[in-house]
Amino acid sequence: MKKYFTLMLIAMFGIIAISCDNRNDDVLVNDNDTYSVVLDINNVNFSYNAQDGYFISRSFTKPLYNTDVVLIYRKTGTASDGSPVWQSIPRTLYLNNGNELDYDFDFTKNDIMIYASGNYDISTTPQYLNTQTFRVVLVPASSGAKNANVDYSDYNSVITYFKIDDSKVKNL
Repeated sequence: MKKYFTLMLIAMFGIIAISCDNRNDDVLVNDNDTYSVVLDINNVNFSYNAQDGYFISRSFTKPLYNTDVVLIYRKTGTASDGSPVWQSIPRTLYLNNGNELDYDFDFTKNDIMIYASGNYDISTTPQYLNTQTFRVVLVPASSGAKNANVDYSDYNSVITYFKIDDSKVKNL
């Protein structure tokens, strides 16, 4: 809960800072060391250890630049046309009987860790731990003076904004 409170404070500060800005929103900053990449982690099961709980760990083939940002989306199903439905993480799933399951992640320039935790014994709901598919999107942090037009929680908005060809997905 402390993480979410801290994130909320940071988000509120960011909104206040952006709303007080009088710069021209059309000014773009070129990021010449980053190109957007889409990576998949397909049909993977979470591992468990006492230190990390339930987790998935992957290393990048090349270290990220300091100006790169990692976005992660979990496949939650398919649409009627067969296209995947992606949900951004961190995410809390509200299940029956007041149970809550959380997906979260962190990253360094060398790797990512995706976590699953809950307010109950999540091993009793293996459908949320086994055969999971995640999409990892690497984007430049400095792609523009402001990214106000990007909804980072919406996979399709991110793909469109950064002009990513997601038909060339690589496995991680």
